[in-house]
Amino acid sequence: MTITRSFVISMFLAALTMPLMYAQDLSSYRGFRLGMNLPAVAKQAGVKSSEAKLIYQRPALIQELEWRPQSSYSPSAKRDPVEEVLFSFCNGDLYRIVVIYDQLRTEGLTDQDLIESISVTYGTPTTPVAKIVSSSVSQKYSDSEKVIARWEDAQSSINLFHFSYGSAPGMLIFSKPLDALAQVAIVEAIRLQEVEAPQREIDRQKQQDDEKLAAGQKVRPANKANFRP
Repeated sequence: MTITRSFVISMFLAALTMPLMYAQDLSSYRGFRLGMNLPAVAKQAGVKSSEAKLIYQRPALIQELEWRPQSSYSPSAKRDPVEEVLFSFCNGDLYRIVVIYDQLRTEGLTDQDLIESISVTYGTPTTPVAKIVSSSVSQKYSDSEKVIARWEDAQSSINLFHFSYGSAPGMLIFSKPLDALAQVAIVEAIRLQEVEAPQREIDRQKQQDDEKLAAGQKVRPANKANFRP
């Protein structure tokens, strides 16, 4: 009898804690999970993997993929408050998600409204005095935004913010381990680009000259035969 009663209590407590455990899964956003590979993300978003933009090739492969939920033919998609989602990949693994909300569909919502809605999924946030970079890795400049609220654990971080160039809110979700690897790779990629820039310019000029010479040689016989002083 005691064993049965203990089992029932254990099951009851597990049922109570399951929603909380799910709510605090900070590595997932709308079914997209940090660490997913690019083909899986593209398939779930309904876009082609080939649409991913190559940012850097070495020392690590950095790619970005855009998804616009409102472009779907589904009637519910037309009411989606998300305007665009930018997925970032390091060596094919999803490490960063930037959510850009539609300004019209979020107009009038207060920060507290947004926090309460997000907290239903991710639990209780903190309000740190911090800034995050919301801009694409491909941009030469970085947009630094003030964090309104943050949900985080040892592996993942979710940050609510407002874009500095407009009133629309945004959300940055990233894997701490993967993001750390990507940032190191990006810094090295930028360094390599700067070091190799002079040689690339020489190679570009040579290719341009070779193409011009080849084009001239192709039409030279006909032009020579038809030339009259």
